[in-house]
Amino acid sequence: MKAFMDKDFLLTTKTAKRLFHEVAAACPIVDYHCHINPREIYENRRYDTITQVWLGGDHYKWRLMRCAGVPEQYITGNASDYEKFVTFARVLSKSIGNPIYHWSHLELQRYFGYHGTLNEQTAPAVWQMANEKLRSEGFSVRGLIGMSNVELVCTTDDPVDTLEWHQKLQNDFSFSTKVLPAWRPDRAMNIEKPDFADYLRQLSAAAGVEITSFATLKEALRTRLQYFSDHHCSLSDHALDYAMYVPTDDAEIDRILADKLSGRNVSQQDILKFKTAFMLFSAAEYRRMGWVMQLHYGCRRNNNPEAFQSLGPDTGFDAIDTYTPSAQLAALLGAMETGGGLPKTILYSLNPSDNEAIDTICGCFQTDEAVSKIQHGSAWWFNDHFTGMTEHLRSLASLGYLAGFIGMLTDSRSFLSYPRHEYFRRILCRLLGEWVEDGQYPDEFDTLSEIVRGICCDNARAYFAF
Repeated sequence: MKAFMDKDFLLTTKTAKRLFHEVAAACPIVDYHCHINPREIYENRRYDTITQVWLGGDHYKWRLMRCAGVPEQYITGNASDYEKFVTFARVLSKSIGNPIYHWSHLELQRYFGYHGTLNEQTAPAVWQMANEKLRSEGFSVRGLIGMSNVELVCTTDDPVDTLEWHQKLQNDFSFSTKVLPAWRPDRAMNIEKPDFADYLRQLSAAAGVEITSFATLKEALRTRLQYFSDHHCSLSDHALDYAMYVPTDDAEIDRILADKLSGRNVSQQDILKFKTAFMLFSAAEYRRMGWVMQLHYGCRRNNNPEAFQSLGPDTGFDAIDTYTPSAQLAALLGAMETGGGLPKTILYSLNPSDNEAIDTICGCFQTDEAVSKIQHGSAWWFNDHFTGMTEHLRSLASLGYLAGFIGMLTDSRSFLSYPRHEYFRRILCRLLGEWVEDGQYPDEFDTLSEIVRGICCDNARAYFAF
């Protein structure tokens, strides 16, 4: 019987162990997509308790606790930090098969040096030990990032953001990790939302452009794109229900926009037309500016209306959406290519059934402009577990070019989530090791090392050219 989560956790072959310990473990983290707060990095926030840094804002853990029947008082409610921690420990102890069990124990090992198990009985001692360490030197936000060997972080930023904290970080040479903004223009695209008109007024003010038409909306976005570029942004991200393609002309888009701004109802077909036009414009701008475009889709959000009303978005009530038509994705990318050329593009679907479709569509648009110019993004959110990561890697290897993959992203609001990169790297090395020792790939350690180092950090460095 293997020991619980020892140094060879998930590494089942000699090749896997060597690849992880000699290559992957030492690679820095290039965290090109996350949701951490740049202000907290600049101000170097400290946490009073492990609950604040570990459970605050972590909808993964909240969802798990709800599944175990925990009252909301102990999740997002007014219970004390200690009560919330002990309650989570009790739930975690029986969460066999859930990646949160592995993530949590990796985090306890890597940050706090605790190699036991967390349960209701050990919780008091772990609580005291962790909180003492959080009060010690090196356990601030910047200390945790440095401890994790993070080379670069890209946050998620709205076009109207002043980027004040990014500017301050870029002028602070005492912190070696590079922190860059990433353009997230969802609110400018989501014409179906009740606050869309209010948001366009904010965008008008930020850009100094009165938005009355699609042309002026594009002018305002170009102004803000340049502002972000001046602050060293070169990466965008879009959250879509699915990659739609319902083309029309600018006159029709003007009519749709006028209907919305005048308070008239906008049909579902009109919404899709507007979003298609928005994405075609965006892709052409990213291509012109040399930016990377990320498309995240396949999520059905805020499924519990009562919970959304009381707790708001991003609190653990989202799910995988099975409606992700590959025909429209292919048509959208084709129109982008025709309309000015595809930028470097990363495609992520929350539905794991889309793996093979994405990998085959990526192959239709690859060029010699970059290695794997069109990327199948890392298994994310509901898929960043052992099975999800393994299936993603197998599909990419079978239908694409695994050696060109840009690797794992954190996609988290927590400063303790970086061991998820270790989790991914162990799964990667395990899979490669199995192929080698099964005779499916030669035991050429130099080449294997180059592949592993590429996926862990080198490919992202080259792809993004930060």
